[in-house]
Amino acid sequence: MSKPLRLQSTIAALAILLAGCATGGAQPGAPNLSATQCRDLTALRNHAPLTRERNLSELAALERAGYDPSKFFDPYYPDDLHAAQRQVDRWYQAECPEARTN
Repeated sequence: MSKPLRLQSTIAALAILLAGCATGGAQPGAPNLSATQCRDLTALRNHAPLTRERNLSELAALERAGYDPSKFFDPYYPDDLHAAQRQVDRWYQAECPEARTN
């Protein structure tokens, strides 16, 4: 990938991430992940069997972090997904007690 195209992709991914943060509507100090999401993310990280509920829980967390899987053609995929995964990882480390015991 050429440098101008890579820079353009990076800038676009950052813009999407920042837009997601700005429009997230989260209350200051309010948790970003529910107790159920913490439990499901812990199970997925520990290689528990996949279930529909765990997958939907992870998807909801990714969407809250700014990822939009409904786009038919997403020119920023997988950069936008990776940015959302990093955000969910930060939330998981900060908010889930399970993360501190593993």
